[in-house]
Amino acid sequence: MLKEVETMPNKKKLKKVRQSELLEKIETKPFVTDEELSEHFHVSIQTIRLDRLELGIPELRERIKNVAQKNYSKVISLGKSEIIGELIDLNLNQSGISILQTTQEMAFKRTKVVRGHLIFSVAESLAMAVINAKVALTGVANMKYKTPVLLGEKLVAKAEVVKIRGNKYFVHVKIYVKSEQVFRGKFILVSIEEE
Repeated sequence: MLKEVETMPNKKKLKKVRQSELLEKIETKPFVTDEELSEHFHVSIQTIRLDRLELGIPELRERIKNVAQKNYSKVISLGKSEIIGELIDLNLNQSGISILQTTQEMAFKRTKVVRGHLIFSVAESLAMAVINAKVALTGVANMKYKTPVLLGEKLVAKAEVVKIRGNKYFVHVKIYVKSEQVFRGKFILVSIEEE
C-alpha cells in the first residue's frame, strides 16, 4: 500500500512532463500523427489522445485544416475548392506544400492503386497556387510517375518556383509518400491578362 502511494505522485509528474513535451512537439511539428507521438513517448495511442483532449489540442485533421485556412487566402490564381489537397504552406512565387490523404474513391477498385490523373491534379493545382498571377494556364507539363501510390497513403506535394521569365512561371513539383518520391512534375505556367 505504501509503495502504491509513493508511485502515484510520480505518475502525475510523468504525465505533466509528457504533456508539456507533447505540447512543445506539436507546436514545432503540427502535422505529427498520434501514432508517431505514441512511438516517441512510448505510450498507447489512447494515452496520446487523452493528453491532447486534456490540453485542448485538436486531432491532426483539424490542425491541418486550421493551417490550410490561413494559406487559402494567399492564393490568387485559384479558388479554395480548386486546390486538390490541403494547402499547408504557401510563399507566392517561391514555394508551397499540400497534403492529400488518399481514399477509396481515388483508387482503382481491383488494384487499389491511386488514379494517375488525381496525382497530376494535386501537382498542377499546387503549381498554380504558388504563382502570383490572377489568371494562368498550364502551357507545358512534363511529368514522371516514379512508383504507384496505394489506397490509404498520404501524398505530400512540394512545389518550387524555379524561374520567372516575363509571363511564364517555371514550377517544379515533387510528390512524396513518406520519404519516397512517387511523382515529379515540371510545369510552365503562363499568366494571361484578364479581359
